[in-house]
Amino acid sequence: MTALRKIYSFNGFSNEDDKTIFNLEEDYGAHHYERINLVVRQAKGCWLTDEKGNNYLDCLAAYSAANPGHHHPTITGAVMDALMGNYASVLSNVVYTDPLGIFLSEVSQFAPQMAPRFGNHGNKVLPKNGGVESVDTAIKAMRYFGYKHKLIEDGKQEIIVFDSNFHGRTISVVSFSTSRKYKEGFGPLTPGFVSVEFGNLEAVKNAVNKNTCGILVEPMQGEGGMKIPPKGFLKGLRELCDSHDLMLVCDEIQVGMGRTGRKFCFEHEEIVPDGVILGKALSGGLIPLSVFITNAKLMDMIFSKGSEGSTFGGYPLACVAGIAALRVFEEENLAEQAARKGKVLKERIEKIAEKSPHVKEVRGQGLFIGIEMNNGKAMEFCQKLLKLGLIVNDSHGHTIRISPPLVINEQEMDFMIEQLEKVLLD
Repeated sequence: MTALRKIYSFNGFSNEDDKTIFNLEEDYGAHHYERINLVVRQAKGCWLTDEKGNNYLDCLAAYSAANPGHHHPTITGAVMDALMGNYASVLSNVVYTDPLGIFLSEVSQFAPQMAPRFGNHGNKVLPKNGGVESVDTAIKAMRYFGYKHKLIEDGKQEIIVFDSNFHGRTISVVSFSTSRKYKEGFGPLTPGFVSVEFGNLEAVKNAVNKNTCGILVEPMQGEGGMKIPPKGFLKGLRELCDSHDLMLVCDEIQVGMGRTGRKFCFEHEEIVPDGVILGKALSGGLIPLSVFITNAKLMDMIFSKGSEGSTFGGYPLACVAGIAALRVFEEENLAEQAARKGKVLKERIEKIAEKSPHVKEVRGQGLFIGIEMNNGKAMEFCQKLLKLGLIVNDSHGHTIRISPPLVINEQEMDFMIEQLEKVLLD
């Protein structure tokens, strides 16, 4: 094992130059991501820094993982205290820990009463690591609900999903992706999913049959092109699930935790799902942490001892970060910040779009904004913006994604607009 050289250097973790890091990833890493040629040495607030001290405004926030900004002092401080206080280590799940108990209590109350048609029993939480693990938990929950509650023959359960969805990349999840690159060559794929057009309520109604047990939906699609469904779509899904006794589960990994200007994106249509999935920003972007939340009555019906588990799911250090991140969310009014700043930012981007020969449409809510390009080659514009100090990425190839940390300030938004003008009005 090669020893690390001068670990705590001015440049961050090491003094290895960028070329060396590029070569290390090329030689020893799977080529599963398309990267831009930037090695980030430090991250603080809304800014990323390279080895030469150049700063870049982070307009992605790790796809909503860094909603409170990078290395938020409250969250970082809580994690450091846990490490130094010797209550951070992963422990066997045969014992209890106070960080897990407190985290479960706080995150269950962070959400409204899930599945209220089953009674006001409170919520229960099943914690995992990355978001896709909690998507898998939600799939299990819907299938067991169909088996136990609806008496569907085990193995016949079906879940309705949506075209251009993105819920992660495990084998079951890519099985219902409509993106060829996510699943080609990875068969046999997992059956039991029916995909219909996002936003098309009639298509959903036509897909329901006697074996349907649930609907899994992103209230807004991020990776699918920053798409907002038609008004009334989520409300229609809620009514459909009520009338057919289905579980409605919202994947809010990217759009929850204040990102769209509300605590939860589903609140824009004043509905309550039967279950919700959170991840990314749940720990402030410092430690992998995700949850599936549902009505306590359903959780107790679905999962029994030994039917689900995870060594690191809900381990003390992650829970400490999660508790701190929830505190920051409330104390700093992150949802209100996103609503206020997002309204201003979207209006300013729309003014650019009116004069731009490149922009087809601007859409979004809160600080979750997409700029669709006429030529469909959004990455070309992302590369130009990188040279001007903005970190952005394309969504579905045709749309520039704008989703900065929710703590972005007025001066930082001014900087963003200035760079967007240089590229989009060229």
